[in-house]
Amino acid sequence: MKNTGQLSRRQILGAAGFLGLAALTGCGGGGEGGDAADLAKKQKGAMKDYRAGGRFKAAQPLTFSVLHNDNPGYPLREGWLFWKELTRRTGVTLDATSVPLSDYEKKRSLLIGAGDAPLLIPKTYPGAETAFVSSGAILPVSEYVHLMPHFQAKVKKWRLQPEIDSLRQSDGRYYLLPGLHEKVKQSYSLAFRTDVLDRHGLTLPTTWDEVYETFKALKEEYPDRYPLSDRWSTNTPFPVGALSQYLGQAYGVRAGWSYLNTGWDAEAGRFVFTGATDAYRQVVEYLHKLVSEELMDPESFTQTDDEAVRKLLSEKSFAISANPQELVQNYRYNLGKQVEGATIEMIPVPIGPAGPVVMGGSRLENGLMISAKALERDDFVALMQFVDWLWYSDAGQEFTKWGVENTTYTRSGPGAYELEPGISLMGSDPDAPKDLQKDFGFYNGVFSYGGSWALVSSSFGPDEKKFQDAMITREQLPVDPPHPLRAEEQEQATLWDTPLKDHVTRNTLQFALGKRPLSEWDDYVQELRAKNMDRFIDLHNQAHERFREDNA
Repeated sequence: MKNTGQLSRRQILGAAGFLGLAALTGCGGGGEGGDAADLAKKQKGAMKDYRAGGRFKAAQPLTFSVLHNDNPGYPLREGWLFWKELTRRTGVTLDATSVPLSDYEKKRSLLIGAGDAPLLIPKTYPGAETAFVSSGAILPVSEYVHLMPHFQAKVKKWRLQPEIDSLRQSDGRYYLLPGLHEKVKQSYSLAFRTDVLDRHGLTLPTTWDEVYETFKALKEEYPDRYPLSDRWSTNTPFPVGALSQYLGQAYGVRAGWSYLNTGWDAEAGRFVFTGATDAYRQVVEYLHKLVSEELMDPESFTQTDDEAVRKLLSEKSFAISANPQELVQNYRYNLGKQVEGATIEMIPVPIGPAGPVVMGGSRLENGLMISAKALERDDFVALMQFVDWLWYSDAGQEFTKWGVENTTYTRSGPGAYELEPGISLMGSDPDAPKDLQKDFGFYNGVFSYGGSWALVSSSFGPDEKKFQDAMITREQLPVDPPHPLRAEEQEQATLWDTPLKDHVTRNTLQFALGKRPLSEWDDYVQELRAKNMDRFIDLHNQAHERFREDNA
């Protein structure tokens, strides 16, 4: 295992050269295509009869390098059972280069630019690969998915092709193997102190109008407190990132953590600038209404997570953004110790003007880039088979999530798993001496994501199951169609994108807090135009039209 806490001068200079090359080169990928003749001499260790439903076992021992995003919640250990069992099952040893989670994106870019990146580069979110396409540093994986029968089978069975097509670059190819979900999985919503609601004859809200009315009622009962004091505002460019994200969904627009400057207007058949749309304005107006009527703590936009949670635990607030893990392990656990009789529940995302919907594209998760150097190796076919089995087969996904049967888990029925006594997962047994992630290396975000609904839901506790059962009935909004930019267009778009996004973020905060009156919204839009908003969107619409014509 390697640790890349420090980068050499050569790596930094190499990255600088890479960025210059990316700006100058065309948009070719990192390979020459995947016909049989090209692959005839790249069969070392490959299985001759590898197919969907089968297991991968290399014909001879192989070693592949991998970039490992080191999560502080379960720091990498060389002695994990995961490494040993993976080699036993597949004949593959993974040589991991460990990078701290806090530096992962930066150091990933530097390693790729310096030519030192491992063969496998996981934990890459869709869109992040674009910066590396024009240099030829990463593999156009779309040319080689014929070597990946499990990946292809899931894309077909779950009708994911539109989402996959959204990853295509201007050359018509895609360079990221995303995590694939059978169904949309939501993670965040509001949590309410249900004992407080019960005390005052209030019920859990189901719409954003009802959320407002519930907050109003709580404010009347507790005029010296804020009903909502929120979190997830630090270490993120977008304040109240979670709340803004699921509030935006209710208006059919990307906001908060999921904000993108480009948004697809299905009725108009064109891209529009998200931060200037009526829907985005309604999101901002809703936040402003909560703050101006003292229903939401204005410190929500700047405070740390710990500060927000302390206010919940000290009963200075009664609602907070949550995910199922935080609900159980943090809010409920600590309230139970500090406030007698306290109960708290996370509600399905409240419904807004867009109806019961979820954002399109949300069945794709962070995924895997493969270094273009892989194609030069004589074991390239085996590498692609290995990736296919570990990340995309049912057996591989079960292994990376739950581990080894009768060692870390037992089966308690079809699609049902129980951890062996003495093993905990995300606080499921606080008294257990061992943890599935920390001590064994399973359920590691580098290797375990996506999968069938049966597998994804197999780790749900009662709260998350109730939440997800409500959310999976909702309609998915249309996926944004492909609009890949050419290298020179990408360079220009990047120069416009960041200042525009910064202006949206800064003014969203000012409007929400009342530091800028909403009567100046039109002025704000004109300021965006002065920052090349229209030219930015025109560039993406032209790219969409070009791609549509080229791939008719």
